[in-house]
Formats: sequence, structure tokens, C-alpha cells
Amino acid sequence: IPAYDARTRTLWVAGVVGVDVIDIDTGKLVEHLDTSTYGQINSVAIHDGLAALAIESTTRSLPGVVVFFDTRTRRPVRGTSVVEVGPLPDMLTFTPDGDHVLVANEGTPEVYGERIGSTVPRAYGAAPKDPPGSVSVIDVRRRTLLRNAGFVGVGETGSHLRKGTGMDFEPEYVAVDKRGRKAYVTLQEANAIGVLDLGTRRFEKVIGLGAKDFGLPGNQLDPLNNGTVNFISPAPPADPEVKGLYMPDSIATYEWRGRTLLVMANEGDFREDDGDRSAASGLGAVAPYNALRISNTDSSPGKLFTAGARSFTIRDERGNVVYDSGDLLDKEAQARLVYDDGRSRDKGVEPEGLALAKIAGRTYAFVGLERTTQAAVAVFDITNPYAVRFLDMIVTPDDVAPEGLVAFRDRGNWYLAIANEVSNTTTLYKLTDRRPGRDYDDDRDDDEHGHDHGR
Repeated sequence: IPAYDARTRTLWVAGVVGVDVIDIDTGKLVEHLDTSTYGQINSVAIHDGLAALAIESTTRSLPGVVVFFDTRTRRPVRGTSVVEVGPLPDMLTFTPDGDHVLVANEGTPEVYGERIGSTVPRAYGAAPKDPPGSVSVIDVRRRTLLRNAGFVGVGETGSHLRKGTGMDFEPEYVAVDKRGRKAYVTLQEANAIGVLDLGTRRFEKVIGLGAKDFGLPGNQLDPLNNGTVNFISPAPPADPEVKGLYMPDSIATYEWRGRTLLVMANEGDFREDDGDRSAASGLGAVAPYNALRISNTDSSPGKLFTAGARSFTIRDERGNVVYDSGDLLDKEAQARLVYDDGRSRDKGVEPEGLALAKIAGRTYAFVGLERTTQAAVAVFDITNPYAVRFLDMIVTPDDVAPEGLVAFRDRGNWYLAIANEVSNTTTLYKLTDRRPGRDYDDDRDDDEHGHDHGR
């Protein structure tokens, strides 16, 4: 996971055992910070020379910590540098004013229950060490924990909220609105987002995100890992209904005409032990839909629900879909010859990482695709959410599985940093607007608070 520090002009890249601090001009390693004495690092965010590191305990069902580093000294800050948070802090971000750090504590159990039997739905064994998911709110100046906000008693709206999977709500990623009033938290496995009021530091509601119909025009999918890419539209009653649960990973916010909009990368995810998934053949599906990985707890004969929407989505604050990229990401990856047919029956290209940049009055979204044969990042102009334009797909040879992205401005230029999980590489691109009369040094309406870090 990468984060940019303007004071030292470095990238801080978190990767399990520590942080690599990299010079953005030369790409050379400035220093490797070994954080293994605290546990396993999952994320890093930086604001005004202060780096916050999210680190899970070696026993991940126990509380994790956030450790604060000075980016100039590359050492823990003076005074209190370690703040205990909830179990398995997976991602963290600063509020736009830098006063608070919000931490998504996923709370995944140390050991899931085992699958019992082979019927659908499966029976689950006990998971006695499943700690509750939460979001920690940290006061940055005092470096103290203000609250671990949980979900007990929180109201629920929307549809297709997954609650019968043998797990509770597990926060994945946090984004904050421009004014720092509300945070929006993806609850990936639950196919939902939580809305956190930053005034009360309590969740006000959980919104089920619904399902995407792969039978509608522009929503085709390839359901078979058969070595041949074939995008099709299920057509009931001859075919089963096939829908995708959005299950977003990354989330970011931006404003359009005074409205806050939510941008989500719809990766999809099942339980860690796959205890809530099986092949569609178990519900009587025949070729070409028999191999689809489906949700046991949501699917029934003739009505199949897969994990993920193979797209990115823009929603309003109430969770309503404003724009969805449909089948564009899968098909563009195929056109660029980087589509991984071996992932067809699961979640396609698996959009995961996400970064936004507001440049010369336009808002751009960079969407990382985790499951392509070479690293791919799709670029969209989302300035007007009702007139989204696909611009390009960046393909980087020798890079595999972009996990985290960050867009940033340095000395009048804009850059995109991509940290790749499988190839263990970090790649930096300079962004150039080739349209006549456009200049990326133009700082009109630029908003440099976009901290888009996390899993």
C-alpha cells in the first residue's frame, strides 16, 4: 500500500513486514523500516509529515495498533507513538483536516469454523474467536483513542445485505467526505457500507448495496475458465438468473454540484475459508453456468448470486447507483490481451485498488485490476457522474496484481503510484493531459486532500 509524503518527496510502501521509503525522483530505496516487532503491517497513510501505520497483532483476533512515524526522521514520533485499536486494523486514513485517523478494524477470526458436509447451503462450524468489526477514531494531536465504533443496534437499509454467512460486519476500507462530517465504510463480505457520523463517532446506518443483473445489456460476463473468453448474457428462463453482489473493497469520495458521491471498486469477496461459496452445479446449473462461484446463502436453483460486480460504481450518499462501468473492465482487459481467463468463473478482473485525482477542474478515477495477467489500471473521467468517460487502461509489463494506488501532485506535476502485491514492485507514472490547451500545472479547484490508502 503506497502513501506519498510531500515533505520528503518520498513514497512509503507498506508490505507485511515493514515499510519501504522510496525516493520519487530516482526510485531508489531510502530506507526499509522493519515494523515486525509490532506485528504485521497492513496500511499506511500520511498527512503533513506524519505517517500512520496500521499493524495487526501476531494473534490477529487481539487488538492491533496504529504507530505514528515522523516522515523526516523515519522514526516513531516523540511522546505517545503507539495507539491500540480494534482487532486486525486493515486500512486507515486521515480526515481532510488531519485532526483524526480512522481505522477499519476488520476483526477476522483467528480460525474460522470448518465446512461440514457438502450440501448447499453448507452448515458452518463454530468460530469462537470472531472479534467484532469496528472503526477506531483516533485524536491525532493527543494520539489517543476516542472510540471504537461498532454496529450493535445500528439501523439497516437497502437490499441484499448478507448476514447469514457466519460472520459479522468486517470493515474493509474508509473514505471521508470533503467536509469531514461523515465517513463511508465498506463492509465487503456483507455487500454493504456503513455510514459513520464523525460528530457523534457512531454509525448511523448500514446500507445493503443490492445486486447487479448480468442479464442486462452492457453487463455480460464470461462464466467459464475454459481457455476461451466468451462474454454472454444469461437469458431466463432458458438460463438461470445470474446477479453479482457488489461487495466493494476500496471506496473514495468526491463532490459534484455540492453533492457527495461515493466511488467503489467492486471486487467481491467470500469468507476466508470459502465457507459461504460453492460451484453453481450444486444448485443444478448446467454449462456454461455450472462452474460459477456462487454465494451459498444468497443463491437458489435458477437464481444465482456471484461475488463482485466486475466493475466500479458511483453511488450517492444513500447508496443509490448513479453509474456502473458494466462489463467494460473485463472487455477492455481482453482487448489489451491481459484478461485472465483462469479467473472467469470467480470474479473476473477483480477491481480492487482505487485512487481519485482532481486535476485542472476535472475529477479522474484510477481503478486497479487485481486479476489480470499483467498489472492494469483503468482511467476514467468521472467529473460528471452522469457522463462518465473511459479514457485509457494503463498496462505495466512485469507488474502483477495492483493492490494499492495513490495519485499525488509534486512540484506542479501529477503522478500515479501503483503498488503490486504479486510482483512485489512499485511503479510510478507521470500523468500528462494531451488534449489541446490543457495544462496539468493549472491548479484551479485542485483538492490535495485525497488520501486513498488501504487494502
